[in-house]
Amino acid sequence: MTLYILAAIVICIILGYTTKINIGLFAIAFSYLIGCFGMGLKAYEIIELWPLKIFFVIFAVTLFYNFPLANGALEKLSNHLIYRCRHFPAFLPLIIFFVATVVAGLGAGYYTVLATMAPMILLLSKRTNLNIVIATLSVNYGALAGANFITSQSGVIFRELMRGAGVANDNSFTYILGVFAATFVIPVILLGGYSVFNAKNSKISIETTMPEPFDSKQKQSIMLIFIMMATVLIVPILNLLMPQVSAIEFLNARIDIGFIAVIFALISLFLKLGDERAVIALIPWNTLIMICGVGMLIRLGVEVGVIYELTEWLSTNVPIWLIPTLVFVISAIMSVFASTLGVVAPTLFPIVLPLAVASGISPLLLFTCIVVGAQSSSLSPFSSGGSLMLGASQVVIEKNKLFTALLFKAVPLDICVGIIAILVIQLIF
Repeated sequence: MTLYILAAIVICIILGYTTKINIGLFAIAFSYLIGCFGMGLKAYEIIELWPLKIFFVIFAVTLFYNFPLANGALEKLSNHLIYRCRHFPAFLPLIIFFVATVVAGLGAGYYTVLATMAPMILLLSKRTNLNIVIATLSVNYGALAGANFITSQSGVIFRELMRGAGVANDNSFTYILGVFAATFVIPVILLGGYSVFNAKNSKISIETTMPEPFDSKQKQSIMLIFIMMATVLIVPILNLLMPQVSAIEFLNARIDIGFIAVIFALISLFLKLGDERAVIALIPWNTLIMICGVGMLIRLGVEVGVIYELTEWLSTNVPIWLIPTLVFVISAIMSVFASTLGVVAPTLFPIVLPLAVASGISPLLLFTCIVVGAQSSSLSPFSSGGSLMLGASQVVIEKNKLFTALLFKAVPLDICVGIIAILVIQLIF
């Protein structure tokens, strides 16, 4: 059964890539076939493997954040931020990174930021003479880092996957902040170094017009985002700082980002900040099906001991000092053809705690290796990030030229930077 499930995961990725059909649907079918006919489980037992909590949290959070997307608040915010930085052309890579980070961190998520900002950044690259590889890395790094924030899409998903893998609530909060810090600091060092090194000889020039001001609904949407972020973050942080205060501990045990997001979505509806149908249509149903479908197959694998066997193999056949780098490389290879959120994280997160116990390596380091590794190859033309970038290149740049730049320059550079970063982080742990 272990071999069947591992083979099923590989086949799902291959079929999803070749047919362009959602990987989650293949995973659901394999869960049924292997579970019912290979393991003798009942159909209702397979249905119970559906990760309901993850589904609810993603649905609720994206529902709320779709209001500022639908009324244009986040897109206008990115235009204002770039305009205000027009006097610092040499630092355009860092500017693009910070703008993408802020917009993604405010809830837009990775895919939305890349889809929204990629055409603008590619055009900006052409007009300002900014290197195309640095331009694509800048917006991709920012979208990833911002999305990894604890209240944004990827951060929420990663935290729920950590909890599903057995991580305690307080620890998951700390781990996801650590992952966010890593994915934020690494690009700042790389892009900051590039900007400083090229500052004197920079030929970059930013020419942009003053964006339109925010309307009242857009201002209200952004205000609600900050209020919700404060609601979700303040209590857990206070609990970490003052763990013995019973009132804070009581509140921390009951703060749930999913339910809070639903309340704020209702407030947005009462304030008429967006059309209900348009907002519901923006929910990333494909991502939900992929994450939950693969989650079913992974939970079936847990039942037959796949996680135990993978952990045992890694801890007994690989030198301990090499395990973090190997985990990074495995994640990067998987992400060349598959989604970080939908495949890589649900597949590899369950091995972290057993592997940490067996090897003595910090779980935070292993989670960071998985996320940084998977996201280092996210610009692959065969993965979602690279596909979105290519889709945005229609008029701005020749598609074949961008394909080559992403596959043979951006991805290798990103992976090399990631490996160096992981080795440095490993010295800290």
